[in-house]
Amino acid sequence: MRDTRILMGMPVTVDIGGASSGVLVDTVFDYFEQIDQRFSTYRSDSEISAINRGDLPVSDWSGEMMEVVALAARTKNETDGYFDIRKPDGSLDPSGIVKGWAIRNAAGIVQRAGIGDFFIEAGGDIQSRGRNASGFDWSVGIRNPFKADEVIKIVYPRGHGVATSGTYARGQHIYNPLGVGGPITEIVSLTVIGSDVFEADRFATAAFAMGRDGILFLEQTPGLEGYVVDSNHRATPTSGFGAFCQP
Repeated sequence: MRDTRILMGMPVTVDIGGASSGVLVDTVFDYFEQIDQRFSTYRSDSEISAINRGDLPVSDWSGEMMEVVALAARTKNETDGYFDIRKPDGSLDPSGIVKGWAIRNAAGIVQRAGIGDFFIEAGGDIQSRGRNASGFDWSVGIRNPFKADEVIKIVYPRGHGVATSGTYARGQHIYNPLGVGGPITEIVSLTVIGSDVFEADRFATAAFAMGRDGILFLEQTPGLEGYVVDSNHRATPTSGFGAFCQP
């Protein structure tokens, strides 16, 4: 069963095989709704909004919030500060890490139900396992950031996670958190393949903030591969990226 719904302000697709997949699909979507209720910075009734208003002391934060903040701190350390959920005004915006974390957790829900073939995507970040309904490996198309209806590369994750950061869909919204140079303009799309979607997502955000140096960071980080498209329409992959382009 395959279904797409708008949650967390983006299309979320869940594709699960099996006779009882309909109930499981609903369970996964219910989980994403709970995540939105807790972490959305656009909802005045969310936990993160209460925190940013100063209405919720740290002692009252949920376990999920504490986990995400701890993972964000670890990612900040591992990327030399290029990933930071604390904004210049002091507020917290965990959106750069929550999506991949939530997709990974949703995949865990499916796997614990005994399902080995599934595909979960939220806003272009993907976790899949096994094979699709046709019996083939799941494939993921990387969009041309200059022509939305064109796919410029197809990858076969084979259980790995895929995440893409870019400015072509939402405009200039990614900044260097170290406060040097303002918004990132020299690259327009960066796709990362990691051991799972959480690893891919958190490092995609950080690597994009590094600008042209992001692809070098991915090259030098074990377990990560990447594919960047710059503002001159030039694509550059890491040395191991090609292995994921073979069917």
